[in-house]
Amino acid sequence: MVNISIKAIDHAISKDQLCGALEKSLGGKKLRKVLLLPPDMTRLHSYAGKITARYYALLKDSCQVDIMPAIGTHDAMTAEECAEFFGPEIPYATFLPHRWRTDIVKVGQVPAEYIREVSGGLLDFPIDIEINKRLLDPSYDLIISIGQVIPHEVVGMANYSKNVLVGCGGQDSINRTHFLGAVYGMERLMGRDHSPVRQVFDYAEEHFLKNLPLMYVLTVTTVEAGQVNLEGLFIGRSRTLFENAVALSQERNLIFLDRAPRKVVAYLDEREFKSTWLGNKSVYRTRMAIADGGELIVLAPGVRKFGEDPAIDQLIRKYGYVGRNKVLEAYKANEDLQQNLSAAAHLIHGSSDGRFTITYAVSQLTRAEVEGVGFKYMPLAEALQRYDPRQLHDGYNTLPDGEEIFFICNPALGLWADRKKFKS
Repeated sequence: MVNISIKAIDHAISKDQLCGALEKSLGGKKLRKVLLLPPDMTRLHSYAGKITARYYALLKDSCQVDIMPAIGTHDAMTAEECAEFFGPEIPYATFLPHRWRTDIVKVGQVPAEYIREVSGGLLDFPIDIEINKRLLDPSYDLIISIGQVIPHEVVGMANYSKNVLVGCGGQDSINRTHFLGAVYGMERLMGRDHSPVRQVFDYAEEHFLKNLPLMYVLTVTTVEAGQVNLEGLFIGRSRTLFENAVALSQERNLIFLDRAPRKVVAYLDEREFKSTWLGNKSVYRTRMAIADGGELIVLAPGVRKFGEDPAIDQLIRKYGYVGRNKVLEAYKANEDLQQNLSAAAHLIHGSSDGRFTITYAVSQLTRAEVEGVGFKYMPLAEALQRYDPRQLHDGYNTLPDGEEIFFICNPALGLWADRKKFKS
């Protein structure tokens, strides 16, 4: 399999470079049936939509092309979302659903002894590796997994095999790896390659995925003045390509601050963020930056629920974002959390553990709903009047009354950290 590694000059790989690399990656092979695994709208700035559309254009006249967005536990993409993300040229019938509770097959198990080793003794359960049954269909000549490498709260650095094992994974794989990352601690793994969860994924890739006709297409992107720049493109199967992408993302997507802001205001694009399950990236990606006793205000015009999955939504409403220790106590005492470890993990992730306050500014949830899960509430209209995203720039801003805030236009685009906290 061909290995392609391109880093942008002047922060943007050209369209011609991209198209040439994608065509080269197919190696001139005669393909009869191809499965594309892109992310969904929650990776709106990943460049994956354009890459998927280009692969479709290259292949559609010579072979069957199926596209299954690697949504994990997220809502299935609508026809409108597919048209916006991938372009109108791909028929909606081409897109296949991933049903993480039903359409999966167990391909192996990571033993408890290995989990005990990588977690430093914190956990000792085995993890079943489950993936969508379509990936085992021998009629596919090639499976192309397309994803963005960027700091991540569960695995340390998203993508590579995560796109298959979580994005196209089943309950046990998703639940237990999320819980492993949460118990190990976000601050210990975010922005880093060799986390316990990544080691589990590497084990699964080596032992259970090696016979799949997989090719990874990894991107590193930045956004400047609303323009998405493709900074890096890495294509192949080798883990070395992922490591190269990690190194570039650490250069481009890690934002170190020399002083901790007292107030951070983060804006959530309503096309990407419809739940706190997704919107809490504003918490994950800023928690290493915000000063103790500080405040995070989340401007969330699209947030209308807590969980993407109805069952998880109910668990969030029941237990709330009450901090690591209380969530672990609830997990030990309640079967519903024991059966939904990703929900327990998310509740740990979404709390500041009392270090700073979290205020959600929304219009589609009530004050009682927001405060019921442990957040503070602000009416969206009031928040937008004071913190108008159109008038703010990324970084420190001084408001007319002299208040200083640190503004983030999209927390999904990076990881913000006090340099001292990241090193510790």
